[in-house]
Amino acid sequence: MKKKKWKKWAAGIVIVLLVVLIAVGNYLVSFAVGRKKGVNVDVVPASSVSQETQDTVSANQAIVRQQREEWLSDITQEAVQITSDDGLTLRGDVFLNQTDSHLWLLAVHGYTGKRADMYGIASYYGTRGYHVLTPDMRGHGQSEGTYIGMGWLDRRDVLRWIDYIIQRDAEAQIILHGVSMGGATVMMVSGEELSPHVKGIVEDCGYTSVWDIFSDELSYLFHLPDFPVLYAASMMCKIRAGYSFGEASALKQVAKSQTPILFIHGSEDNFVHTEMVYKLYEACNSQKELLVVDGAGHGQSYVKDPELYFQTVFDFIQENCLS
Repeated sequence: MKKKKWKKWAAGIVIVLLVVLIAVGNYLVSFAVGRKKGVNVDVVPASSVSQETQDTVSANQAIVRQQREEWLSDITQEAVQITSDDGLTLRGDVFLNQTDSHLWLLAVHGYTGKRADMYGIASYYGTRGYHVLTPDMRGHGQSEGTYIGMGWLDRRDVLRWIDYIIQRDAEAQIILHGVSMGGATVMMVSGEELSPHVKGIVEDCGYTSVWDIFSDELSYLFHLPDFPVLYAASMMCKIRAGYSFGEASALKQVAKSQTPILFIHGSEDNFVHTEMVYKLYEACNSQKELLVVDGAGHGQSYVKDPELYFQTVFDFIQENCLS
């Protein structure tokens, strides 16, 4: 009788632990990839950049803002929308230059961001004759979606946006440029079968995989180990959002890429750790180049040194993508 009773207790404990683990995994999915009205928890560690760098960034942000506003005041803007493979309405802006250029930028924003976040970078392309498309990613801004795709679901959406550009311009030459989650997105797109209209990719501070970035966040925010918590969350994400953390790998996608990729990262990025960009660069088998901006934190590279950033971007495009 004692043995049977012990087995019942053991089975009960296992069931309780499984229920708790599923509940924790479910909570983490809602926390991490549920659509946000705002970010209530500081998911980004305190910046480790020097005060000198921060002063430089602040000064350059004012310069970028001024250029952005001048560009916006002199460009034709059009609200557009498409339908995703799974039936979501995705919205964005198209900015058309009054030229016969066939150069296009498709600019992809980051986690909990919106399309307007990319207007600053877009203005540098716009002043060089590019038409620009800035979409809201699924689960962001004015686009539909209950869950954030973390780049993996978004890669399919970007393919639809590429089709949209080609429908408007049969001679389009398209550059993809993404920052943070947007950087991961364009890398994840790179491993798909891309139209020859896509000439090059610029990724800025994207992560190696969803698993890796959430592992870092799990440790930083909750001081919890990957096993069993992240495994449970990944399983629940597969059930609820349609993808697991492990399959959402930029590292695996760039290894399949046949499109030239420029990798950019700040040397002081303590959110998407700088070491990730070296792994990504090494894994990439297409034409590639690496720029690590000295002193820049997460997403700061283009405002830490705009001249270096955009000179590198357009030199790379000219030499590897459009020649």
